[in-house]
Amino acid sequence: MRQYLFIVILTAAVTFIVAWVVWHLSHRFKIYPGIRERDVHTTPTPRIGGIAMFVGIMVAIAISSQVPFFDIFWEKPTAIWAIVIASTLIVLVGIADDLWDLDWMIKLAAQFITASIIAYGGLQIYYLPLGGITLLSNWVLFGLTVIVIVVVMNAVNFIDGLDGLVAGVVLISNVVFFLYSYMFVRDFGTSTNSSLATFIAAAIIGACIGFLPLNWRPARLFMGDSGALLLGLLMATSAIAITGEANPEALSDAISDDKLGESQLIGAFIPILLPIVVVMLPLTDFGLAILRRLRAGKSPFSPDRKHLHHRMLDHGHTAMEAVLIFYAWTAVVCLSVLLMYIATRDRWPGLWWVGVIFGVVGILACLVVTIIPSRRRQIPAPDMEDAS
Repeated sequence: MRQYLFIVILTAAVTFIVAWVVWHLSHRFKIYPGIRERDVHTTPTPRIGGIAMFVGIMVAIAISSQVPFFDIFWEKPTAIWAIVIASTLIVLVGIADDLWDLDWMIKLAAQFITASIIAYGGLQIYYLPLGGITLLSNWVLFGLTVIVIVVVMNAVNFIDGLDGLVAGVVLISNVVFFLYSYMFVRDFGTSTNSSLATFIAAAIIGACIGFLPLNWRPARLFMGDSGALLLGLLMATSAIAITGEANPEALSDAISDDKLGESQLIGAFIPILLPIVVVMLPLTDFGLAILRRLRAGKSPFSPDRKHLHHRMLDHGHTAMEAVLIFYAWTAVVCLSVLLMYIATRDRWPGLWWVGVIFGVVGILACLVVTIIPSRRRQIPAPDMEDAS
């Protein structure tokens, strides 16, 4: 655990320093776009903060090669190099889009290429633990891996619309995923607690911690597509990496054990559910956006101002309230499922009901604060910048 804490601190420190440099240089050389119609902010703000997150994560990967604890995933470095190459490509495409607004087809093609690099590097969904271990053909699993990565990348990118929103949601979800993957490898792994999935989660946590000080409202620096797509790529990769680090026989036995009680049986399927749960909020917004745009006869990737966070602002919430409510939804859903997983694996039946009650009460509370804003909607008089 100390090694992972070191990665978090290292990534956070490097990300913060580089983010400050990027912010300073962006203003010095006026590297920032104009205000778009769908934007919430009213002051031109640099959108290339993803560079800082990328540098922080790459430094963490480089340092890990010198730490014996992480030797297990450096013994066959193909997967690591696939992550480095795919991350570099998606960040470059993201920077280009942040500066010049690329066509959505170019961005989508780049996403499929980067996802294919990850899958080709050996980080694939190798089996589906449904009713035991279900094996599919290599091409089907390769294609499924690519689709999952592309969907998660877009889902994370779609919620990037308010100061601190993506960084905070990703931070909360990856803290939960870090704890989950650490325990998962302990329960179903083969020989060591060292895990590529857990390492990636730790690096993501550090990158978000280091970036948030400059991204918190009022944000001085946005992560842009370069940051959001990078986070989505790595989140999907870490979840997929779990399937290659678990012992299939142990996992199959846990799922197919006829002696499991109801809570334990559900708990056996949590290894499938929790990686999905941590991105549930972005996936929900992504799915609604796709349906909305297709029904309107538009491209599913055409931008608009009807995302969940936009709707919350229109409903009367302040930007800060909307961000905190998103944080609350993420924490409640993820933590409740994690508590249920701990209960079933460590035989702490009391935690099962704590997780259920926490989830039910938390969801009800989130519904109340989401539906009932703290103030009535007021339309402010436009200032000079808005009026122009």
